Amino acid sequence: MKHVRHFRELRTYQNAREAAGMVFNISKTFPKEERYSLTDQVRRASRAVKALIGEAWGRRRYKASFAHKLVEALGEANEVQSWLDDILDCGYADSDWVQTMMDRYQVICSMISRMIDHADEFCPNDPDADYRASSVREPLPDSEWFIDNPRSAP
Repeated sequence: MKHVRHFRELRTYQNAREAAGMVFNISKTFPKEERYSLTDQVRRASRAVKALIGEAWGRRRYKASFAHKLVEALGEANEVQSWLDDILDCGYADSDWVQTMMDRYQVICSMISRMIDHADEFCPNDPDADYRASSVREPLPDSEWFIDNPRSAP
């Protein structure tokens, strides 16, 4: 497995993010009476998939916590598929688009399931698996962790 330093590098996250964007775009065409029901629910569920993958990444210090969040992501992905049935039944999208999204979410579900099955590879107990590590920027000096930074005073 490639060494991944951030959840945004995971193909599972990238696929879920792209799918959530596609759901958002189609949901903008739904009737106003669906705003607080179908529109809101399918948007929330699709966004939750990627958010839970990110949250699982942050909890990989403990295999059980990591797997638990991925199980939640899997549930949300299945919920999206259920809402896609409603979108088709209501005629808010054509069957080709819905089938494409069903297939996409099935792939996402498979990817999440494989992550759960291989949680040991994501949650190793060695010093190199420091969950605080980040390739984005260097750690802040102690003084920059506090709001009352003496260097920022006039």
